[in-house]
Parts: sequence; C-alpha cells; structure tokens
Amino acid sequence: MRSHDPLPIRLLTHNVRYATDSLSIDEEKWEVRAPRVVAAMRFHTSHCRESFIGLQEVLYGQLVDILKGLNREREGEWDYIGVGRDDGVKGGEYSPILYRPSVWTLQSWNTTWLSETPNKPSRGWDAACIRILTSGIFQHNHSKKKLVAMSTHLDHQGPKSRLEAAKIILGQVEEKTQQGHLPAFLAGDFNSQQDDDAYRMLTDGASPMQDLHTMVSPEKRYGHYYTFTGFGHDKPTKIDFLFINGKTYPWLPNGYAVLENRFDDAVYSSDHRAVVADVAIP
Repeated sequence: MRSHDPLPIRLLTHNVRYATDSLSIDEEKWEVRAPRVVAAMRFHTSHCRESFIGLQEVLYGQLVDILKGLNREREGEWDYIGVGRDDGVKGGEYSPILYRPSVWTLQSWNTTWLSETPNKPSRGWDAACIRILTSGIFQHNHSKKKLVAMSTHLDHQGPKSRLEAAKIILGQVEEKTQQGHLPAFLAGDFNSQQDDDAYRMLTDGASPMQDLHTMVSPEKRYGHYYTFTGFGHDKPTKIDFLFINGKTYPWLPNGYAVLENRFDDAVYSSDHRAVVADVAIP
C-alpha cells in the first residue's frame, strides 16, 4: 500500500451487556454469552487488520475475557484504551476502544466524563449513571495516516444529560481533529433514536458528524435496521450508531451492517446487535 492510497478500515461497535447475576428473562450469564461475543468480533475483523472495535457496558472482567479471546491465537494482537467510569481506573463500566498495535500506534488518549466536571469521575445533569467518552489518536504504522477514535454510551434516562453530552463530544471532536483536519469516528450506544435531541445535535447544523447508515446507499447495507432488541421481550429500537466527521473530512464510506445477536441455539449474545461499517480515508 502506498501512503497516498485510500486506507480501508472496518469499524465495529457493540454494547455487549454488562455481566450480572440478576438475569432478565431469556438472558444467559456472561460465561455463556462471552464466546459468542468474541467469535463475532474475531470473524468480523479478521479480513481487515486496520479494524477498530468500540464497546459499551464492559466491566473489567469482561474486558479481560474479550482480550483473552481475541489474543488466543496470537498473543498481544489486540490491545485497548479505556477506564472504568466510576473511578477512572477499573471500577464500573468501560467504553473501550480495541485496536491492533502492530497496525496502529497509539499517540495519545484520554477519558472525558460527560458531566459538568469532565476531568474527573462524575455524573451529569439528569443522568441516572456516570457516563464517559473514550478518545484516542492513532497513527497507521505503514501509511502514517492519523485518525481520532471515540467510543461512548449516553444515559438511558436523562434527556438533558444526553443533549449536554452530545455538546461535550462535539467539542472533543473539534479539538482532537484540529478543527476537522483529521478524520474521526464516534462509536456507541447513544440511547437516542433519530428524533432525539442528542442525535440531532450530533448530526444537524454545524456538527461535522454524519451517521454512516445514512451515508451508505441502500444496496450497500446489510442485515437488520434495529440495534436494540432486549432479550426478546422489548420493543426493538435503533440507538447504536457509527458516526464520522464526513462534513469536514473526505471519508469514503463503503458498507454498513447491523448484525444478528441470536442464532439457532436461541442464545442472545447481548441485548444489542453489533453495528459494522467499512470505510476508507484518503
């Protein structure tokens, strides 16, 4: 690959459902779900070594399990950035970003708390839970191209917190992309449908971000429409998204899919479906 050739990248985001012993109806324990979650990640990133994985609702023990599974055949193939949201170390849920260090060099990363005090563990506005944004700047080892990677999980109860979080995220996009000079992607569970204020804030007006689902033509989309299914007893909704700063950087979107989370064995790998997109940066 020459440095001026478009660089193909696969993006995958998945809320894997936190590990709990208080199971919902038809929910299996993490020990049952974990091999299915890892197998999907491995399969859907195997053809593109430039892949990034953004996850949500990951407890530290789950993160260890996922990395152990991904690195089973080649030790150290995958690494991650991220912290537990409760204490900035290992406590509470992570929104980590997984990548291959042999392909990408991590230049810098940080966690932003989506609250009035973004530099320390804190809960914002009307949110039911502490919420975070994980951000990293990476350089491709061969082409030397750089990008900004982000993963987040907005609140499920507080509409004001979701809106304010979206504003914070856009500020981070502007800062880290140097006002649009670098490509950026944002992966996550936004607990927001397309008519929600947070989604509109992220995609409308002066925002540089675009929803990859809307950028990819219908003939290049695959799979489901809805991304949240529960464990078969909830109304399906579309709340998980992949965004890119397509208004300020000339990304090349090539494909989009919402994957399955339940096969013939009737086990839900999660209450969310993974979202995948193929893109390239010139």
